Amino acid sequence: MGNFTSTTGKFSDPPPPGSANDASAERSQSSSAASTSGRDECPVLTSSSMQSKGPVYDVYGQNINDPNRKSSNPVLEALKGTNVLDPRNNMPLEPNQLPCPGQRKQLPTERAVSSIPKGGVNGTWTFPSPQMVYNALKRKGKGDDVTEDDMEGFVAAHNSMNELTWRYVTLFEKLHAEECNCPSLLKFQGRPHDLSPLAWLRQQLGGGAPFDRHDWVVDRCGKEVRYVIDFYFHEDRAGTNEAFEIIARPALDSFEAALDRTKMAIYSRFAEWGLPCPITGKPGSIGQEARSASST
Repeated sequence: MGNFTSTTGKFSDPPPPGSANDASAERSQSSSAASTSGRDECPVLTSSSMQSKGPVYDVYGQNINDPNRKSSNPVLEALKGTNVLDPRNNMPLEPNQLPCPGQRKQLPTERAVSSIPKGGVNGTWTFPSPQMVYNALKRKGKGDDVTEDDMEGFVAAHNSMNELTWRYVTLFEKLHAEECNCPSLLKFQGRPHDLSPLAWLRQQLGGGAPFDRHDWVVDRCGKEVRYVIDFYFHEDRAGTNEAFEIIARPALDSFEAALDRTKMAIYSRFAEWGLPCPITGKPGSIGQEARSASST
């Protein structure tokens, strides 16, 4: 109840955003994309306000401003440039933009800028390049059925899925617009082997398990709020617009999160029926947006 569910045939296994866009970049560079998320209403951060904000995380979920964080590990530093995983996060020590062994064609190394605002800085997250995604697939043993010719379309689909997921998250965040109208994505974590309670229940009832799970932590103007996103592929619907499914919702870490799920379920259901919101007695704009997003 109160989850955002969307089915689409356009996407496949989604990587999370890759890193932060340069904090000095002007927001106008992504104004057309950002307008879909309502970011044009948010104030531009000054250098002083950026310094006073909370922690800033890198792609590995590590606080880059932590004064207690060790600047480097001599052993790990010596291994940089090799295809060695960092034992702290199971990810490469540095982004790998070099061709894989046996790669037949050169792949682009440019990284697309997202409209997803990054917590703590005046910028947005950037997505991994086709070369980075290709390397990651090969490293994880998932690249046997993917060729170099597939990668640009594959990455574009990945990026679109992450943008759509952020759209779902911001709809929940609109329930707290008076408290914070400028939410941002602070950090994220892929948890493909950890079933969420909802995913476990669906599996017990005979449904398939999600092929991936992400936990996203949103910065709600200084308050950290976790979201759980499950990604499904339905074999029996392959080739249709209902092959892939995204389910996004606030994690049940607090009573407030449970209340948000309940509110969203009520808002979207009454909007589907064409009835005014039973809580406010007025047409529910959030519910209407939720129904529109779910049908995307």
